[in-house]
Amino acid sequence: MTEGKVVEWLKKPGDRVARGESVLVVESDKADMDVESFQEGFLAAVIVGAGGTAPVGETIGLIVETEAEIAEAQAKAPQAPAAAAAPAPAAAPAAAPTPTPAPAPAVAAPAVAAPAPVPVAVSAPASSASGRVVASPRAKKLAAQLGVDLGALRGSGPHGRIQADDVLTAKGQPNTVPWVAEGPGPAVAVAAGGNGAGSGGNGTSPAPAGNAFGRPGETVPFNTLQNAVNRNMVASLAVPTFRVGYTITTTKLDAFYRQVKSKGVTMTALLAKAVAVTLARHPQVNAATSADGSAMVYPAAINVAVAVAMEDGGLITPVLASADKTDIYALARHWTDLVARARSKQLQPDEYSTGTFTLSNLGMFGVDRFDAILPPGTGAILAVAGSRPTVVAGKDGSMRVANQMQVNLTCDHRVIYGADAAAFLKDLAQLIETNPESLAL
Repeated sequence: MTEGKVVEWLKKPGDRVARGESVLVVESDKADMDVESFQEGFLAAVIVGAGGTAPVGETIGLIVETEAEIAEAQAKAPQAPAAAAAPAPAAAPAAAPTPTPAPAPAVAAPAVAAPAPVPVAVSAPASSASGRVVASPRAKKLAAQLGVDLGALRGSGPHGRIQADDVLTAKGQPNTVPWVAEGPGPAVAVAAGGNGAGSGGNGTSPAPAGNAFGRPGETVPFNTLQNAVNRNMVASLAVPTFRVGYTITTTKLDAFYRQVKSKGVTMTALLAKAVAVTLARHPQVNAATSADGSAMVYPAAINVAVAVAMEDGGLITPVLASADKTDIYALARHWTDLVARARSKQLQPDEYSTGTFTLSNLGMFGVDRFDAILPPGTGAILAVAGSRPTVVAGKDGSMRVANQMQVNLTCDHRVIYGADAAAFLKDLAQLIETNPESLAL
């Protein structure tokens, strides 16, 4: 990460600041984080306002030791970029890297410095009687479409940030489902808002059934996470990849899933466990090319990353560490926790950046096949499509109906060869088709 975005200042100039107290929230590529003050004193000046971006290490605010120094620090502080007086269309999701203290120009106290990506606007989204109202961009768009007053809502996100689900709940509409892997359950479209979703007044438009980050006629800049994903995808074009597909019969896996579903086990957790157990027998498929391209790197653990689509755009890959050695029930509980914190951008870096193999599951949307783009730094990603009843011919010529799914493995050909990929998929299919119960052992 090279820059960050200031999401919100939790203190205003003149406020007293304690050592270790959170002063602002910043957005990094993948998460929202509080930036704490390293010194006790007073916030003298805000140099980069909410919605502004700054390179890592640049001074974004000044803290002085005494109240008497505030005026002098303000007089010598660089002019804040004039980006923040427009009507705030959105308060972006935020996350941030580690703050770096920087000396305040001509002031004895150090300045709070932190990375800050992507654009937002104003020092806060909307104003309420109690102070600031922070809402995600999608929540603001939905609120405008559905006629919901954001100031009257209590947000369920970090720091009380209003999420799209809060707006839908306030309007009595079904909440969206997290699009994990890209989602751990069946796809549920947001209701198009037919029955009485707009009481009287100004004929509000129904909520869109599909996802959109802007309205017709708008040009919407990529947010921090989307920019990070874009960079990774472009970098992937430099990797020589190939793809291998396989058809897996899931009748036994589906039956086993019905047995353990009531205990909190999701299909995503089962697939991740099956992949991890198979990777333990095929270490070459868990390997990757070194950063300089000169060697093959064999990780010490099998960490399965699972793609999760974020509400405000972009993807993140929460990691199930040592998935081959973790029992399925603990793995499922951990996955549920990771998804919840991924959606609110509260994951720690090692929880989304340490994957050794990636799983992308679109089965809940009913797709019959797709290819996935290989994330940089890994050797393979498995794309899992939906399971559906299929007429299957037996070896004896008999016909039967069985549930089958298509999986496609995208590999870095520098590390993984066709035979490696095929052997991995064959063993994965054998595990799922003949002995899925072993995943609970």
